[in-house]
Amino acid sequence: MSSLRNAVQRRNHKERGQLASRQKLGLLEKKKDYLLRAKDFHRKEKTIKGLREKALARNPDEFYFKMINTKTKGGVHIQQRNEELPPEMVALMKSQDKSYIKYHRDLSKKKIAKLQESMHFLDEAIAAEDDDMLEVYDDDDQEEQDTKPRKSNHIVFVDDEKSAKTFDPVKHLETAPELVNRKFNRPRLETLRKTQIDFQKNKDALKAMRREREKKARELDSRLQRDQHLARVERELEIQKALRGKGRREKVGEDQYGLAKYKWAAQRKK
Repeated sequence: MSSLRNAVQRRNHKERGQLASRQKLGLLEKKKDYLLRAKDFHRKEKTIKGLREKALARNPDEFYFKMINTKTKGGVHIQQRNEELPPEMVALMKSQDKSYIKYHRDLSKKKIAKLQESMHFLDEAIAAEDDDMLEVYDDDDQEEQDTKPRKSNHIVFVDDEKSAKTFDPVKHLETAPELVNRKFNRPRLETLRKTQIDFQKNKDALKAMRREREKKARELDSRLQRDQHLARVERELEIQKALRGKGRREKVGEDQYGLAKYKWAAQRKK
C-alpha cells in the first residue's frame, strides 16, 4: 500500500517567501539557510574553545623563535626569515638563474632570425604589387641623377627630352597597364593572351600577405624588446657575480643597459 500511495501525485508544499511589507528586512530565512548558519556558528565556537584550552595549558616559560619572527600587518600573517642563506648557496642560485636566462635568450634569438627570414620572403612577394612609378630620364641628365641618392625604381634612358615627354611605359614594357608598377614578374601581353590571370585573386592574396607581414612585424618587435630585457638581466647577474668578489672598485659610469660600470684596482699577483 505504501508503494501505491507514493505513486499517486501529491501536492508539493512550498515555503512562503518574504512579504512585500517586509522586503526591507531582506530574504526570508529558510530551514536550509538556518542549518548552514548554525553549522558555521558551532564550528567557530568549537575553534575558539580549543584555542582557549591551549592558552590555559600553555607553559609560561615556553619560547620559540616564531614568537618574535612572525607578526601580522593589516590582518595578513607575515613571517620573516630566521637566518640568511650562506654565500655559497646564493652564488649557486645566481649561476642557475644566469644559465636559465641564457637558455631562453638563445631560443629567442633563433625565433627572431626565423621571423626575419620569413619577413624577407614576404617583402619580395609584396614588392611585386608596389606602387612605385617608372621614372624616365634624358641622357643629358645622367650626371645630375648620379649625384642623387638612388631609389628602388625602374629607370629607362631615352635619347632626348621629347622622347621622355612622350614616353609610354605600357608600350615600352609590352604589358598591361595594371602590371606596369610591378618590379618583377611582369608578364608581357603575349603571355597574358595565352594565360588568364585573376587580378581580384591577386589583390586578395596581396592583402593577406600584407596582414601577415604586419603580424610578423609586431611579433618581431615584441621579441626584440624581450631580448633586450633578457640581455639586461643577464648583464646584471654578471655584475652581481663580479661584485661578490674581492678587491677595491669604483663606479665609472653606466653601460648601454643603464647598469653601473665598475673599475677594479690593479692587484699584484703573487
